[in-house]
This record gives sequence, structure tokens and C-alpha cells, in this order.
Amino acid sequence: MELRILVVEDSPVTRQMIRSIVQSRDWTICGEAENGWAGIVKFKALRPDVVVLDFTMPGINGIETARRMSMLDPEVPLILFTILDEDELSRAAHAAGIYATVSKMRTPDLVDAIESAASQGSKPNQAAG
Repeated sequence: MELRILVVEDSPVTRQMIRSIVQSRDWTICGEAENGWAGIVKFKALRPDVVVLDFTMPGINGIETARRMSMLDPEVPLILFTILDEDELSRAAHAAGIYATVSKMRTPDLVDAIESAASQGSKPNQAAG
């Protein structure tokens, strides 16, 4: 299944790691952004199939970025990929329209979340890791 994925992450090292994961699955990175504002601009322009975004970024955080993206196109699944592992964050992510929250400490779960999001659509329903 070919997927076009937008990565919104301020860390170049983490963006490279996500890029490696995506390319190993024969998916495509259609764009990258280093903060939420740039991510929203690229989201509008690129119309990705899935978005992977960080929580802690300069400007606006991943939850606010997700809210704005969901208002633009609620059908695109959003995955929060974060080092923070808190139930409260997962609840806020769910309320913002995020499909899944994946811990950066459990990187293999990112593949599962992307596959699930692509096959099931944008309905927020899970938190992984």
C-alpha cells in the first residue's frame, strides 16, 4: 500500500529516523516540517495520507497543530509521536482528533499505528505505548 506521509518534527535526528522507517516500508515522505506552523502550510499544500507529528515543538505544539489540521481535513489520520507518555496527553490528543499516540521509546509501534491509520481512516481510537 503506497502512503504519502507528512512528518512534523523539530528534531532532524528524529525526522531522519522516521524517514528510515517509512522508506523501509515502501511508503513515501511527501514533506517534512520542523514546527507546527510549517506543518500546517505543508498539510494544506501536500494533502498527505497520514501525518506523524511531535508534541513538543517551537511555535505551537503537536496538539494545537493537530486541531488545526483536523479542521482543514478531518479525514487525514494524525499520529502523535512523542517522548512524553502521559494519559492526560493521550486524552488531549484524542480530543484534538489525533488517531494514535505512539511513544518514541516504542519506535516499532509507529509502523503499526501508520498501517492501522491508513486502513481504518481518521477516527481517533487508540493510544500505543
